[in-house]
Amino acid sequence: MNILEQLNIEQKRIYYTELTKLCTENRIHLFEKIIEQRTKHQTIVIENIYQSHNASAVLRTADCLGIQDIHVIENNNQYEINPDVALGSSKWIDLYRYNREANNTKQCLSTLKGKGYKIVATLPSEKNVMLEDININEKLAVVFGNELKGLSDIAIGEADIYMKIPMYGFTESFNISVSAAITMYSLSNRLRKSNVDWQLSDEEKLDTLIKWVKHTIKYNDKVEKEILLRLGFIK
Repeated sequence: MNILEQLNIEQKRIYYTELTKLCTENRIHLFEKIIEQRTKHQTIVIENIYQSHNASAVLRTADCLGIQDIHVIENNNQYEINPDVALGSSKWIDLYRYNREANNTKQCLSTLKGKGYKIVATLPSEKNVMLEDININEKLAVVFGNELKGLSDIAIGEADIYMKIPMYGFTESFNISVSAAITMYSLSNRLRKSNVDWQLSDEEKLDTLIKWVKHTIKYNDKVEKEILLRLGFIK
């Protein structure tokens, strides 16, 4: 179990205050400004991507647009971060990897459904709902598939909504990272202009701030344990 999971929200606040003493005021101010723009109301799922620059570009765009969670399904292809593309974005988002089951797609999408997400499959069919018509009031998990084969039959079968990104040229589809970027921008832009309660909860903000501050501290696991012992929150 993660140490944070053992703490209540009041203990987390006290712990966070102690952690901030190890960072500059400017860094803390930046973190607390950015956290107000983070959301878990929409999330992105990438299934079996094999080109690291595509998957890394999705992470980078998610960070830029304030999407906190990315879910990576590794059925046949192991996900690798390309540091030249991701530019450190993986430190600031929460990356969930599914690679331990015989059917990682089913596990991932079932987990998200259990958290109240509607599963959105990106497909080119003419009968699909257009991106701009997707209902943003619901929590959405948008799934993007493999560069060559697209989404698996399981992902398509598990979907609640089938979505199409409008195109006006001869080419049949966008690159995966471009599709994800267009989708994230469109949905997050609409969300921020809406009356939907899209921001993180107070405890989610606190958990995320603690992770961000820890990323800036050397030997952070050791430091964390020392602080929590001193505060009497762990034994």
